[in-house]
Amino acid sequence: MEFVTLNNGVKMPMEGFGVFQVPEAAVCEQAVCDALDAGYRLIDTAAAYFNEEAVGAAVRKCGIPREEIFVTTKLWIQDASYEGAKNAFQTSLHKLGFDYIDLYLIHQPMSDYYGAWRAMEELYAERKIRAIGVCNFSAERLADLCANVKVIPAVNQVELHPFSAKTEALSVMREYKIQPEAWGPLAEGKHGIFTHPVLEKIGAKYGKTAAQAALRWNIQRGVVVIPKSVHKERIEENLNIWDFKLDETDMEAIRKLDLGNGEKDDHAAAETAKWLNNWKIHD
Repeated sequence: MEFVTLNNGVKMPMEGFGVFQVPEAAVCEQAVCDALDAGYRLIDTAAAYFNEEAVGAAVRKCGIPREEIFVTTKLWIQDASYEGAKNAFQTSLHKLGFDYIDLYLIHQPMSDYYGAWRAMEELYAERKIRAIGVCNFSAERLADLCANVKVIPAVNQVELHPFSAKTEALSVMREYKIQPEAWGPLAEGKHGIFTHPVLEKIGAKYGKTAAQAALRWNIQRGVVVIPKSVHKERIEENLNIWDFKLDETDMEAIRKLDLGNGEKDDHAAAETAKWLNNWKIHD
């Protein structure tokens, strides 16, 4: 595993394991145990994934010292305010069963995320969080936040894969020394990514799969990736990307697959804002 040093000096693994859409406790706990056994040391969850308890249970069960595992969780829109963030953080901490969280992210750039950020800055100063950051912040939202806060985000987690390269957004992140992190680095299986002819051809060149080529492409762009799977073989395969390097011809071929904006959620659309704000995670 390779690591990146965040803008506050904290080291973060370049590849992690995501648990989005794995709400079943037993399935999630087993998948995280399998990932840790395979060698992952970054686990990414969120309050809105409804599986923080399972993640915490797996971390305690695996036998690996807590300080060797980098755990991320996230603040949902419903709790995006100063007091809301303070309460939500304690809830996540309790569900995980930890004394601290390695990385705490604002999940969406909506509601009172400025108030939430002030609370997160205080929790960070109290060393209850090792690093703070954001998710799904567009270039202009990120620049605006950076201009108005004390602590610059350490990470911006956004949709990044061969079909959604977000070159401009990456440029802004680098300007502020913010680490890009890819959710959905395998495009959630869309665009035939696992059998895409360009990716398959490049992968075969190194004795790898199309998925491994896609993950390696983001890694070589300096992007942290957090692929998800509940199948042990795929979990292991996704981690097996550290013994080869794409050449510039391969990198360019994959760059040409970019279709522009991501398609999971159009955060510039009013319907997306309505839908996300209506997603409640507690009464």
